[in-house]
Amino acid sequence: MSTLTIALAQLNTYVGDIPGNTQKVIQFAQRALNETSADAIVFPELTLTGYPPEDLLLRPSLDLRIERALNEIMAAKLPLAIIVGYPKRIDGALYNMAGVIQDGELIAEYAKQCLPNYQVFDEKRYFEAGNRPCVFMLKGTLAAITICEDIWFPEPMAQARDVGAQLMLNLNASPYHQGKQTQREMIVAARAQEGAMPVVYVNLVGGQDELVFDGGSMVVDANGQTQFRAPAYKEELFSLQLEATQAGVTVPAQALAAIPSNHEAVYQALVLGMRDYVNKNRFKGVVLGLSGGIDSALTLAMAVDALGADRVEAVMMPFRYTSDLSKNDAAEQARRMGVRYSSISIEPMYEAFMAQLAEEFDGLKRDTTEENLQARCRGVLLMAISNKKGYLVLTTGNKSEMAVGYSTLYGDMAGGFDALKDVPKTLVFALAIYRNTLGEEVIPDTVITRPPSAELAPDQKDEDSLPPYDILDQILSLYVGHDFSAESIIAKGFARDQVERAVRLVDINEYKRRQAPIGIRISERGFGRDRRYPITSGWKMGE
Repeated sequence: MSTLTIALAQLNTYVGDIPGNTQKVIQFAQRALNETSADAIVFPELTLTGYPPEDLLLRPSLDLRIERALNEIMAAKLPLAIIVGYPKRIDGALYNMAGVIQDGELIAEYAKQCLPNYQVFDEKRYFEAGNRPCVFMLKGTLAAITICEDIWFPEPMAQARDVGAQLMLNLNASPYHQGKQTQREMIVAARAQEGAMPVVYVNLVGGQDELVFDGGSMVVDANGQTQFRAPAYKEELFSLQLEATQAGVTVPAQALAAIPSNHEAVYQALVLGMRDYVNKNRFKGVVLGLSGGIDSALTLAMAVDALGADRVEAVMMPFRYTSDLSKNDAAEQARRMGVRYSSISIEPMYEAFMAQLAEEFDGLKRDTTEENLQARCRGVLLMAISNKKGYLVLTTGNKSEMAVGYSTLYGDMAGGFDALKDVPKTLVFALAIYRNTLGEEVIPDTVITRPPSAELAPDQKDEDSLPPYDILDQILSLYVGHDFSAESIIAKGFARDQVERAVRLVDINEYKRRQAPIGIRISERGFGRDRRYPITSGWKMGE
């Protein structure tokens, strides 16, 4: 019997920074040698470019940059097997590749066979599919390599089993959505049992635009039991020992981090996604409008958790309809969280705009134009602060509002990042309550318990214009998340008038969503990469 020491590098890469990612590979490999005397270290999918590289894969200099990176890793001549992901062109075709580098030589390569082309994935736009297994000898054990989607299908595992593999190393860039870790572990367990071999599953961690990769790297034994699980949302090097005999490879039970609860996982995903977006795009900090409502309150809490209070500024922008309760709640939360806080009335700006528009509006009734103008005054103020201070403006619209267009273009939609874009209103409430359980109650209770209102008109409430959020969010989940028709939703017991109104609002507000800031995807169907509907469309609601 021999002992195999495998290091799992759960990395947070930087898309496009091939030199920086390459240095990180070398540093983590050196750490694995120094700290654990590892025999091998496994990195995530497309580590050298980061994931997803999108049309960077079409850049003419890609091949040269990857060649330089591989040469740099080989030049380090580290005495362990480095299993790392990168794109590689062979005979004019580009492959999603994993290579094994040992003692300064590239000893094996594997081309991903199963290319995902659904939801947020479009790998067939860039890559050709491989068609054969890859095995290499690792300290007397025949190890196989697969990449991400390959583990979701039986064929690549069957190929590896048929050529005598005893251990599967699977490189991943698997983005988060609610329930994803449990889903992954079920799939990996099935493959491990089919192949009668352990699976070492290494996943990416970190935020990339609207995607968040949650880590959760794991090792599953040949019986399908998870024997090691890395903490979610944490970049780190993990090491474990496997026992190899002629009969196969066994995995002694090791550290098993808990799978976060749904609210904990969503909250951590939102915080990590915001932190990486701000830092990787080199913003000095963030600024947001703090209205006294729950959406901006939750966004402020996440911003402080992501960046620290010293990099967050909150601005109350009251108008004649802003209640004293809203003003007091905003000021109190800012005090509790220790952020820079200011109050700038929009009244003078609004009056100046209305005076200039008086002739244009002569004889026309007051309508939502005046409400939208309030929001646009606020947008101008926030963008001015952003320009002057180098801060990113955080917008605070939730998924329910984005779905039905309950927002103002160039007003409350003015900004660069919307952490709540894929978070339904009912989940916003749940996350606010969850955040208050983590220590000090940073969000005032009255913010959570009062009826939501945009406060753009006297005594305004969201539910004056929309169905109750607990009903609306169920309708939106079926229509937006699962493509149910209006009639199918009505057949489930929802009121026809509420369904038809919600569906119509979703359809006619596609143009707004196309102009909205990006936001973090936490569902299997967010507004962004994986829901693509035309703006101009004659499609009628119905069956």
